[in-house]
Amino acid sequence: MTSTDSTTSGSGPASRSALVAALRAAGCVFAEDEAELILATARTPAEAAAMADRRASGLPLELVLGWAEFAGRRIVVEPGVFVPRRRTEFLVRQALAERPGARVVVDLCCGSGAVGAALAAALGPVELHAADIDPVAVRCAARNTAAAGGRVHQGDLFEALPGELRGRIDILAANVPYVPTDEVGLLPAEARDHEPLVALDGGADGLDVLRRVVAGAPGWLAPGGLLLIETSERQALAATEAFSATGLATRVAEDEELHAQVVIGTRAD
Repeated sequence: MTSTDSTTSGSGPASRSALVAALRAAGCVFAEDEAELILATARTPAEAAAMADRRASGLPLELVLGWAEFAGRRIVVEPGVFVPRRRTEFLVRQALAERPGARVVVDLCCGSGAVGAALAAALGPVELHAADIDPVAVRCAARNTAAAGGRVHQGDLFEALPGELRGRIDILAANVPYVPTDEVGLLPAEARDHEPLVALDGGADGLDVLRRVVAGAPGWLAPGGLLLIETSERQALAATEAFSATGLATRVAEDEELHAQVVIGTRAD
């Protein structure tokens, strides 16, 4: 038996082949890779088969596995929580490049807490806070930020944060919803059917939540503090104008490979 035939679950090559066939028949483009992840996660062949059935029924792979890979880490993903996207790793890299010495970090609209967990892991000891309006996300983020001593708060944007953070935040990362309302129905079924609407719907032009975050951010940032928000290419100009209107020094960073755009605002020293 080769190393690729054996798995941590004890499944043999026949069961692996069956999983690949079932996933491929369900339309999974990366059936072999997904089968390997399922077999590496499952504890028994029966569990692996059940996981493959759930995936074949349309459940996102990350929810089948119970985790998503993000910035080199396994992030716990619970049902009903927004799945962190690989393109958002670009936001993390931008924050680290701009503020490698950050000591107070806030992950707003945190979802699973993936951004905050990744920043804390790279920065070392930090005061980490995360916040979301969704109680399911708050519970999930608490699990993912626990190792960094993260404090997770439930509430609407800045209302959720303790007042002691005003004027102290070095990195304020906000992965806000930015899909225009009338385009939510056009999203892939994995997002549309399994992720919370509050994490997707950004209002008429997709920028409602972004504008609220930008308007409130200057009073929470430390001198030289950063606000980083992911957006789409077509929204970048309007988002930049919203940033600039608050007096933040603003620029847009892009990664063509990841199809990622991040608007970055800096509070003056």
